[in-house]
Amino acid sequence: MISVVVPVYNEEENLPYLLPRLHQTMQSMGRPYEIVLVDDGSRDRSLEILNWFLGFPGVRVVELTRNYGQHPALFAGFSIVRGNIIVTLDADLQNPPEEIPRLVRAMEEGDYEVVGTVRTLRRDSLFRKVPSRLVNAATRRITGVRMTDWGCMLRAYRREVIDRMVASHEHSTFIPALATLYAKRMTEIPVGHEERLGGVSHYNLWKLLNLQFDLVTSFSEFPLKVLLTLGAGLSVSAGVFGMLLFVMRVFYGAQWAGEGVFTLFAILFFFIGALFFAMGIMGQYVGRIYHEVRKRPSYTIRRVHEGEPGSGDSVPAEADASAANPGPEK
Repeated sequence: MISVVVPVYNEEENLPYLLPRLHQTMQSMGRPYEIVLVDDGSRDRSLEILNWFLGFPGVRVVELTRNYGQHPALFAGFSIVRGNIIVTLDADLQNPPEEIPRLVRAMEEGDYEVVGTVRTLRRDSLFRKVPSRLVNAATRRITGVRMTDWGCMLRAYRREVIDRMVASHEHSTFIPALATLYAKRMTEIPVGHEERLGGVSHYNLWKLLNLQFDLVTSFSEFPLKVLLTLGAGLSVSAGVFGMLLFVMRVFYGAQWAGEGVFTLFAILFFFIGALFFAMGIMGQYVGRIYHEVRKRPSYTIRRVHEGEPGSGDSVPAEADASAANPGPEK
C-alpha cells in the first residue's frame, strides 16, 4: 500500500487541480493507496475543498488546530498513515504528482529505504535558489550524506523509517535530514519542476532562516565548536595585543597609547559583538532544550475526516468532472 502525505496551508487555488491529477496518478498504478491531506490551519477555503474531496476514494483529511508549519504537519500525517511506502508531496504543484510512480519504482527495484529527488530546470526565483543551495551545502556537511537537493519535498520513505521518525518525538526537526539517522540505503532521482500554479510561496526569508537554525541545532554541535575555537582565538589574540600595547607604551610613552584610543574602541566593539553572537547561538540551543523538556506536542490533531478506501478502480465520472469546481464541505 502506498500513502501520499500532502501538507496544505492556504492552497485553495491549487487544490482543485492537485486532487484530480494525484488521483489519476495513484489509480494508474493499480495498487492500494491512500492520500492523507493535512490542513495546517488554513485561513482560506482549503479545508472546505479538502473535505469535499472525501468523495474521492482513498482520501483522508487531517485537520490541525492551528498553523504549525510544514514539517509538523507532515509528522501529523505520518502518525496515521497505513501504507508500506510513504510519499511526501507539496500542494503547490511545483512537483508534478505524475513523478510518484518513478519514486516507488526506484525504491522497490533498488531496495532503498529513502528515495530523494533532484529538481531539474528549477522554476524558482534567485531568492529561493540561493538559500536552497546554502541549506543543501549545510545539510550535506552535517549529515555526511551526499545528496544534492534536500529542499525538494517530493520524497519516498519506507514505513520503518517513518515509524522511527515519529517515535523520536523531536519538537523541531528537518525531516529529510532526520531520515538519514534511521535509513541505510538512500538514493535520489531527477524529477520535473513546474512554476507555482496559484497563490504565493509560504517560505519567506524568516522561515528559511528558522529552517536553517532547526537543521543546524537539531543535528550538529558545529556552531558550539566554532564559538569555542573563536573564543579561544580571541582570548589569545587579546592577550598578545595587550602585551604589545604594554611594550609600546614603555618604549614610546603614554602619548602613543592615547592616540590609539579609537583602535581600542574598535577592538572592544568587536569583542562585544562576538560575545552577543555567542550568546545568540547558545540561546538557540537552550531554547530548543526548553521546548523539549516542556513536552508540548509539536502538533495537535483536531479531527481526522475519513473517505472511502482507495484501490486501483477508476474514479467515478461525476467526481472527476466536478473536481475543478469544489462544492460545500461534506
